[in-house]
Amino acid sequence: MSLQVEKLEKNMAKLTIETGVEEFEKAIEKAYQKEKNKISIPGFRKGKVPRQIVEKMYGKEVFFEEAANILIPDAYDKALDECEEEIVSSPQIEVTQIEAGKPFVFTATVALKPEVKLGKYKGVKVEKIDTAVTDEEVDAEIEKERQNNARNITVEDRPVKDGDMTTLDFEGFVDGEVFEGGKGENYPLTIGSGAFIPGFEEQLVGAKIGEETEVKVTFPEDYQAEHLQGKEAIFKCTVKEIKERELPELNDEFASDVSEFETLAEYREDVKKNLEEQKIKDAKREKEDAAVKAVVEASEMEIPEAMLATQQKQMVDEFAQRITMQGLSMEQYLQYTGTDYQQMVEQVKPQAEEKIRSRLVLEAVAKAEKLEPTEEDYEEELKTMAEVYQMKIDKVRDLMGEREKKGIMQDLAVRKAAEFIAENAKESKAK
Repeated sequence: MSLQVEKLEKNMAKLTIETGVEEFEKAIEKAYQKEKNKISIPGFRKGKVPRQIVEKMYGKEVFFEEAANILIPDAYDKALDECEEEIVSSPQIEVTQIEAGKPFVFTATVALKPEVKLGKYKGVKVEKIDTAVTDEEVDAEIEKERQNNARNITVEDRPVKDGDMTTLDFEGFVDGEVFEGGKGENYPLTIGSGAFIPGFEEQLVGAKIGEETEVKVTFPEDYQAEHLQGKEAIFKCTVKEIKERELPELNDEFASDVSEFETLAEYREDVKKNLEEQKIKDAKREKEDAAVKAVVEASEMEIPEAMLATQQKQMVDEFAQRITMQGLSMEQYLQYTGTDYQQMVEQVKPQAEEKIRSRLVLEAVAKAEKLEPTEEDYEEELKTMAEVYQMKIDKVRDLMGEREKKGIMQDLAVRKAAEFIAENAKESKAK
């Protein structure tokens, strides 16, 4: 295989990749072996037609397209290893020579990593974040725990009040006619949750179990069902069950139930300590984000469109993988949201550009400051990966080729650069 690199404008390049005649012939034979079971010619059993007969009947080019599909991925990977330029996009492939008895030649148009003109990256100013924990914040955290430990008590001796969890039957009417989707039986509704049309839940306050209550509402102008937008409706509702939340008392018994502490005072101190630790951690991350953002804004670079397009597609594909793990296919998601794949790709364009700019700047800072991760850093990262994927570290290590290790080391260098920028940033109090 031979490779020629031609640099183009706007950080683009054209790779001309040539494979030998022998490699092309092997690819044609592979294509024939792959396709022969689909070929049917009178006088021969299916799958037993000699290649020479097929080529005589349909032309020598009959297997060229499949041979090209076999050759290109491997040849392109070898070209990536050989190429001294840093390629940052998917290739745009074009076959330029495909003839029997001649080398196979194709081009790959790619984006090259753009140069970054770094702005000031030491001593950038960021706003100091207050990490003090107030009594109100401690109270709010303890109240969350009370809510988590509340009991739901069935109520029978009073009407509905705000905050109650109800079970109800309802039927809706527009212009005196029942409408589709306006009926529900044994429907759970928490009063004040805002789950229903504005004004619906408030009108159930005071309703008694078993008695019919009329609720009058107007559907919002932007309601998802177009035929109901802006329409007035009457719902006939019957509350079948009322439950209220019974909160535990704030005392030593509560503290011992929800924590390892015997007294409420000790529990409260622990809550405050945990909040402080979290605030410090959050502040560190926010400081780093703000400092990096300031450096990115002060730096200059020209991002190739192909690089941006590759990042956009990667982000959407990663999103598709995440929702698939949650049991929802990308096709279902697109159907539910009324969008398509290309629209999603366009929607993530600003985030993709921001991600690229941040990465390029951090790589440039890492290079400028010679921030290189050590083998110990790499091993620690493998250990973390092993814990996340619940695998033995030796297995994770075995899965890492040179290209994968290089990617991890680059990620670690970028992380060091972000920490370097944040450590050297100057904090100022908010005005």
